[in-house]
Amino acid sequence: MLISQILDDAETIRVVARSGGKTRIINGARSVYSLAMEAARTGVGLATLIERKGLGETIDLDAAYKKGRLLSPINHPDPAHLHLTGTGLTHLGSAATRDSMHKKLSTDGEEQLTDSMKMFRMGLEGGKPAKGQIGVQPEWFYKGNGTMAVAPGAALLSPAFAKDAGEEPEIAGIYVIGDDGAPFRVGFTLSNEFSDHVTERVNYLFLAHSKLRNASFGPEILIGDLPSDIRGTSRIVRDGNTLWEKPFLSGEANMSHTIANLEHHHFKYSAFRQPGDVHVHMFGTATLSFADGIKTEAGDMFEIEAGDFGLPLRNPLEIEKPVKVVVKAL
Repeated sequence: MLISQILDDAETIRVVARSGGKTRIINGARSVYSLAMEAARTGVGLATLIERKGLGETIDLDAAYKKGRLLSPINHPDPAHLHLTGTGLTHLGSAATRDSMHKKLSTDGEEQLTDSMKMFRMGLEGGKPAKGQIGVQPEWFYKGNGTMAVAPGAALLSPAFAKDAGEEPEIAGIYVIGDDGAPFRVGFTLSNEFSDHVTERVNYLFLAHSKLRNASFGPEILIGDLPSDIRGTSRIVRDGNTLWEKPFLSGEANMSHTIANLEHHHFKYSAFRQPGDVHVHMFGTATLSFADGIKTEAGDMFEIEAGDFGLPLRNPLEIEKPVKVVVKAL
């Protein structure tokens, strides 16, 4: 089952479910967030709760997308309580690009093992622990709160000071925190973990700066288990023509970490187990247009698709105007 959110003609949020080809409104659901919190509080599985509520009017989701009526598939009434985070170097083959970005030489000209490659090897050796065991922690980063989340179809804004504006096609886990602080997974969705790879390449310690960017996810959330072998396509369209296109792989069959291990190392921090919060946690990628020498421009369209996740995630690129910030003393 796939679920998503749209705005109807009266500007009211409608939660819709897609199963068996038809997309229909979920009766009595005010938002995906309220639906997920109800499931957490009642102990009823999300799919079961949806079945109990029943499905109503049929919706043309493609038409809603074209009209700009699709929302992010989950949000929070207070954007400060939605967290955008992610992990890196989690996919088989993901080290190659990062290693080339961070390559360094010793004083005698011998290549040293980069921090990226060290982290990648740690994942290969300890990212898939036995059941009940805790594996090695992954690279982790913070992207921002709900103010940085961009709806499917809306523009990803790159700061004027950015050196690069590149896509990262990923799978994200969607979570809510129950009243007792327990994390609950709503499902999985496509995401564009939009980043500045040139800034990151300057120095690995700039990784935190490079990640403080918009992100988009959706349009639909896949309820249930994540397929072990996900095969999708990432592309950039410029002036109606495909500028760049490449397949991407995800799912645990193509990863050096289990999803459970990545989830543990995020939610082990009590700050991320605050009742009522929403988390969008991105699991990494091995495919980047930046690795192929692509430099994006304002107006380019990012497209990410994978069959299990419904409609493709599309976002145009915009460049923000320069802003000079002056701090005033009180």
